[in-house]
Amino acid sequence: MRLLFLTPQAPFPPHAGGALRTFGLLTGLHQAGIITDLLSFAEGDGRDLATTPLAALCRRVVGVTTPQRSMMARLANLIGGHADMESRFYSDEYARALTALLKGETYDVIQFEGLELATYLPLIRSIQPSARTIYGAANAEFDLQRLMFHSDRRNLKRLPITAYSLIQWRQLRRFERHVCQTVSYVTTTSDPDAEALTRLAPGIPIRVVPNGIFVSEYRRDLADDSVPSLDLGSAALLFTGTMDYRPNVDAVLWFAESILGRIRATIPEARMFVVGKGPHPRLDPLRQRPDVEITGYVQDVIPFLHSCVVYVAPLRMGSGTRLKLLQAMAAGRACVSTTIGAGGLGITQGRELLIADDVAGFADAVIGLLRDPARRAAIGAAAYQFVCDHYDWTAIMPRMLKVYEELGVA
Repeated sequence: MRLLFLTPQAPFPPHAGGALRTFGLLTGLHQAGIITDLLSFAEGDGRDLATTPLAALCRRVVGVTTPQRSMMARLANLIGGHADMESRFYSDEYARALTALLKGETYDVIQFEGLELATYLPLIRSIQPSARTIYGAANAEFDLQRLMFHSDRRNLKRLPITAYSLIQWRQLRRFERHVCQTVSYVTTTSDPDAEALTRLAPGIPIRVVPNGIFVSEYRRDLADDSVPSLDLGSAALLFTGTMDYRPNVDAVLWFAESILGRIRATIPEARMFVVGKGPHPRLDPLRQRPDVEITGYVQDVIPFLHSCVVYVAPLRMGSGTRLKLLQAMAAGRACVSTTIGAGGLGITQGRELLIADDVAGFADAVIGLLRDPARRAAIGAAAYQFVCDHYDWTAIMPRMLKVYEELGVA
């Protein structure tokens, strides 16, 4: 089987989100003996991508510099009746690289991770009309915009972005439905996303292939000095993620402005650590607070995971399965999440993590864990075992391989 894999961001280094997922998939494909060529956008000089460990996983690695589009151009696209994602990642350079690959090799499957890359479907069809195509949905994007719209519309200060989400939601329903009906197969990362896309485009062939991690990378024996410890304090609360991503920004602001004060009224030493690249300017006021630390990009999140006391995922919007939660659980941390944050994981409330959706409930759950080391340890141990059983890549790759089998190419 010959596979062409298209990604909107570099799969290496696999530090967050889509990069973690794609690196895991590519590793599994290599181990399964599938010949894979990779074409990916990358920051800086895309040619550097071929010198990374990806070269050991793929036959060819081609990197193209990520295109930059102004906000005015994106708004003009919306006003013109198109979803922003329809052209956000269009690049003449990427189209030329894709054309060269398609003319130089006949592929059994062309798989693209993320709706943004569906802009290249017409080009793919024109050169290799018989190739099977797979849309790997990072989210049910139309439904994500719906959630954002309903969350932001309660805040008059967010009126412009609320209007943006409303228009995006409507345009994405049309675009994502068309993509789902055009490709040979759709994969999602969670059951709720699969259900949403099936409602959008009934009858499409679809399978859940969850996000996964290499669990062994996150577990540290107490005698293991290879993972450095950080002194974050006796009541350190941690949130991780790409910090210019709207759902993450909303989560941090909600927690810091509405929940953290309630926790500190009972446990004054509690502090929140926000770890992840690209902090949005909306987070700048939090930098003045002594109970919040925003680190920006860190090379390795694992020391923070092992040094925090409780991991929090106060997400009020989003979809898919949260890699951030899987990482924390694999590190044996006790976690508190909203229902949306834990969506699609299939966890048991109170056993693998705690779930709370209102301010008082979330604060009480965190306070309870901070006060009870034995319960923290029990939940952390159950979380670790759960991730081992269900979200290690060794448990997930058979689902992806089953898709190829059903397409008749494996």
